[in-house]
Amino acid sequence: MAKTPVLLDRWGKPVQRAVLTEEISAATLGSVRSPITGYPADGLNPVRLASILREADAGDPVRYLELAETIEERDLHYLGVLGTRRRSVSQLDITVEAASDDARDVEIADMIRDWLTRDELSDELFHMLDCIGKGYSFTEIIWDTSEGQWRPARLEWRDPRWFRFDRAALTTPLMLGPHGEELELTPFKFIFAEVKAKSGIALRSGLARAAAWAWMFKAFTQRDWAIFTQTYGQPLRLGRYGPGASEEDKATLFRAVANIAGDCAAIIPESMMIDFVETKSVGATADLYKQRADWLDQQISKAVLGQTATTDAVTGGLGSGKEHRQVQEDIERADAKALSGILNRDLIRPWVDLEYGPQARYPRLKIARPEPEDLKAMAEALAALVPIGLRVSQKKTRDRFGFDEPENDADVMGGAPAAVPVEAPPGADRPIKRFSGVFKGGEPPARPETALQAEAAPAALSASDDPAALLADRLAAEAAPAMGAMIERVEAMLAAAGSLAEFREMLLAGFPGIDAGDLANVMAQAMMAAHAGGRAAAEDAGA
Repeated sequence: MAKTPVLLDRWGKPVQRAVLTEEISAATLGSVRSPITGYPADGLNPVRLASILREADAGDPVRYLELAETIEERDLHYLGVLGTRRRSVSQLDITVEAASDDARDVEIADMIRDWLTRDELSDELFHMLDCIGKGYSFTEIIWDTSEGQWRPARLEWRDPRWFRFDRAALTTPLMLGPHGEELELTPFKFIFAEVKAKSGIALRSGLARAAAWAWMFKAFTQRDWAIFTQTYGQPLRLGRYGPGASEEDKATLFRAVANIAGDCAAIIPESMMIDFVETKSVGATADLYKQRADWLDQQISKAVLGQTATTDAVTGGLGSGKEHRQVQEDIERADAKALSGILNRDLIRPWVDLEYGPQARYPRLKIARPEPEDLKAMAEALAALVPIGLRVSQKKTRDRFGFDEPENDADVMGGAPAAVPVEAPPGADRPIKRFSGVFKGGEPPARPETALQAEAAPAALSASDDPAALLADRLAAEAAPAMGAMIERVEAMLAAAGSLAEFREMLLAGFPGIDAGDLANVMAQAMMAAHAGGRAAAEDAGA
């Protein structure tokens, strides 16, 4: 019986298959893993915020994580830009590259592709990207073995407050047990995601640390703005009473002045009056609060998305909306690559090891936005290259254009490709000048007058024909394509030359630009054949 190989996780710990089917990090009653959270943001000031961050730096991140959660709930701008960054990655296309063309590797890749069609995957990736704000996140893999296979049934986000880091280096993640004890993470059970905004330990690499300061200052500004609006947003009510007013009349007037703003109605004696005094320059003072709040929002946009144009309608002096969008796409691409590496490490490789055993190479999951492709240019290239012999896969071409394979009974467009006309070589229709002298045995047989006709002529000749005629026909047929271009240019030079010396210089300057390689080969063969034919003719004459 074959022995099951011992599997090790990335930390070098052996995998216990029996534990993988259990849900081990969910919230439980009476344990430290409680969903009830605190609210350290209430009454936050610089001293308390510094204390919270120092606790996280020392390995106790509970209040920091609770603060990060509160900021997302109370700051609509931070929630919007952080959600945009997380959703832009969680909705990208996911592809899987097989380790090789081997049938086994293709089978493994197809298994993963089939799992990626789950509708829940987008939400699971969104929760996994909680690490962008807090610095890290934990996701428990719930394995399904109901039919003897290993398959991720779902990916459950876990509250990061239920995890810690080793005290020595603050880098190795640990899980809190039911009674608060720190336990090693169960191998092949968790996806530990880190997408760092800055270098350093995970506890100090989240965007929430920077956002906390901006949110606190913005909260101060909003509080002062609210007080200012409440105080100066309505005109001052000033009540006037006469010299003989009694204490009861004064009380009646005060109640009228105090309640007139909320009730918008009041009654007073005829001898009394109420004046409404408006504060001057209220608008300029109110704009100061708005400008400060908007400026802090812009700093949050820069930290989260790298720019402000797509969120605050503000374009820098040296940038435009297009450049700002490119900055956001750069961040999106970096997040997608980081998440792809995390999934390949903590999900894909463990899954393949459990189902197929350790492999020399593993499939690669890739999250990326499809690159735009110029299909028009591709169609023009295919139209030009296919007729001259370029072989292209029809299946891959249909995939690039998004066309499906037509079914047998489906109506299809297009048919057999039209015949491609063959263009005659330059000078092929020019008459070929022949030697008009006397040949042995009489005049040479009739020969075609064009190069295209001459191509078929040698096949019709018999062995008894004159050797010189055979040579002339062969020379005309093989040299015509190269000869035509040369003859046209020579004729043009001859017509333009004023003397033979000038014609000679034009020939020397013009011929280097003409490819005479083919003609030289034909002439060499012709000269050899002519020499052999001449010797044969001389021997016959002597006989």
